[in-house]
Amino acid sequence: MSCIVDAGVFMVAHVTDVSLTFLGTGTSVGVPVIGCDCVVCTSDRPQDKRFRSSVLFRAGDQTLLVDSGPDLRMQALREGLRKIDAVLYTHAHLDHVVGFDELRAFCWRRQDPLPLHATPSCLQTLQKMFGWAFFPKQEIAGYVRPDPKVIAGPFFYAGLKVTPVPVEHATVETIGYLFEYPGARSLAYLPDVKRIPPASVELLMDVDVLVVDALRVADHPTHFSLSEALATAAGVRAKETWLTHLSHENNEESLANSLPDGVRFAWDGLRISLNHAPSLA
Repeated sequence: MSCIVDAGVFMVAHVTDVSLTFLGTGTSVGVPVIGCDCVVCTSDRPQDKRFRSSVLFRAGDQTLLVDSGPDLRMQALREGLRKIDAVLYTHAHLDHVVGFDELRAFCWRRQDPLPLHATPSCLQTLQKMFGWAFFPKQEIAGYVRPDPKVIAGPFFYAGLKVTPVPVEHATVETIGYLFEYPGARSLAYLPDVKRIPPASVELLMDVDVLVVDALRVADHPTHFSLSEALATAAGVRAKETWLTHLSHENNEESLANSLPDGVRFAWDGLRISLNHAPSLA
């Protein structure tokens, strides 16, 4: 809330809360990895416990979930999440969609079907995997009731503008998202990426907050390495950067001090306010 003085009249203006919460910051197998005894997987640090990557974007009373991974139930319980207004999908890999059935809990508390925004190929995969939810006239109480929406360009939730950002990741059609809300910092979320086409780079230029894939230090065929993520952040002149989709091969504790100013590793449960000036030095 802010106070405004105008011609001797004292007024109180309500500022819409805009934020991003990291539900998960891990790669497809999570951290710790089953059967692994490395220093990260055996660590007691909370930052080394990573669910599969997913975020919540909030703008006022609008709550958008990006991806429904296999850890959605535990993520929602940890955050006390009771309501979402829509789901936005980045792509159809299992670690981003296979928690689809957990969306039932968010359909119990709404009258209308739940909007699902995705590319045509991602929606097609969802319909094959979870065909029971997409039957015509599916009105059974207690089940997911989707309202599939094909992404064809920017779309809006109240004052929030959501722009798809096409990227290259393996052989599956993949997008990130650029979130823009009047009076708040812009944020781009790119959890799975190996290459960003020139047109998408243009969308990202001078973004206030960049959240980007940084799988590991070593090169990987379908994900950004740490150095590729850092080069991208510098190339688009991001004012603040958070690294996500992190594997156990990233020893965050030992690498953190080597990151450039304005760049940090994200962690599960981290909440970034977009109402305020950049918080990273």
